[in-house]
Amino acid sequence: MTNTHRFIIDKWKVVRAYQLVKANQGASGIDNLSMSGFEKDLKNNLYKIWNRMSSGSYFPPAVKAVSIPKKSGGKRILGIPTIPDRIAQMVAKLAFEPLVEPSFLDDSYGYRPNKSAIDAIRATRKRCWYQDWVLEFDIKGLFDNISHELLMKAVRKHTDCRWLLLYIERWLQAPMVTESGEQITRTQGTPQGGVISPVLANLFLHYVFDKWMAKHHPHVKWCRYADDGLVHCNSEQQAQRMLILLKERFEACGLELHPTKTKIVYCKDGSRKVRFQNISFDFLGYTFRPRLCLNKKRQSVFVSFSPAASRSAQKGMIKKIRMLGIRRRTDLSLVELARWINPIINGWINYYGQFYRSELYRVFREINKALIWWARHKYKKLQRRKTRAGKFMEKIAATHRHLFAHWRIGMRGSMV
Repeated sequence: MTNTHRFIIDKWKVVRAYQLVKANQGASGIDNLSMSGFEKDLKNNLYKIWNRMSSGSYFPPAVKAVSIPKKSGGKRILGIPTIPDRIAQMVAKLAFEPLVEPSFLDDSYGYRPNKSAIDAIRATRKRCWYQDWVLEFDIKGLFDNISHELLMKAVRKHTDCRWLLLYIERWLQAPMVTESGEQITRTQGTPQGGVISPVLANLFLHYVFDKWMAKHHPHVKWCRYADDGLVHCNSEQQAQRMLILLKERFEACGLELHPTKTKIVYCKDGSRKVRFQNISFDFLGYTFRPRLCLNKKRQSVFVSFSPAASRSAQKGMIKKIRMLGIRRRTDLSLVELARWINPIINGWINYYGQFYRSELYRVFREINKALIWWARHKYKKLQRRKTRAGKFMEKIAATHRHLFAHWRIGMRGSMV
């Protein structure tokens, strides 16, 4: 019997890819097949993916265009692959990522194992203490504008594996189906929402920005998380020069700096004898600006250019609280309510509570307000007594401090 398989792909890699895709959850693609639907014939469906990838006959279906609102306003278009295609992409990612990861530089933080956004925030905080100027840059529509030719050139630098090269190219060329049903042919970009897309975008910027900075400006410190980046400078003149050079570099590679999100910021800690246009910047959900701090002995106050949860991040959290509809969940007990929302609150505390946790108190007050309204809807005797409902919840917070995640960190004051 003739072996029809052109490529050697481990079957267990397909199983592992399925497990990872399932853990990540996510919406269905253009076939509307859910994970539960896929799992009804799991063994056969996984075999089909492996067989087609191994034989070279796997052709990715079109991705589904889904628009989601941006925090800064406007819409972002995601390209959602089908579940089988997500698994196929994960198989490729498991093989390709270890080939490129060792080449990536330390100051690239996005989409990388053992690196996090908080690592980037921590490094930025420290650098702002020593250098008074920051060039904050954002790449406009990165995922939509990556050159396929330049990207495949970068991919070939790291692998000659035939099946990886074949399928990465096919994924780049897979069409997108809009919400109206129109099919769009793609000649550039990699869909934001694809499993393989983040590592490909990171590889592209590794050569466009990271390596270029290391080669041409080795003494300039920088930090990049996906398409958001910072360049630390010693003077305004140096920052302006770097801005000109970066614009030229990105344009040469088919990319454009975002006109309103790219700016030069003065970030000196202490007193300012001269006023500057920009003295704060947002990065990864944190706002960096001058803030009052206590010294280590907590005896004196000084000004430090430091990060805290941004106003837009706080608004996003408050919006999430309102969308949850806590006040209407009178079918739940207080313990069940805590079990439901604590993972969300813990996620916010773990990320936004790393620096200046007090900035989260505005969010915590909104949670408390929702809990008071819940109590008023739950118990008839509290329905028309806002103050009494507040006192009722305060008493519970005092005696059951560990019930809700935000109660545990000692925020004081009235709940009403």
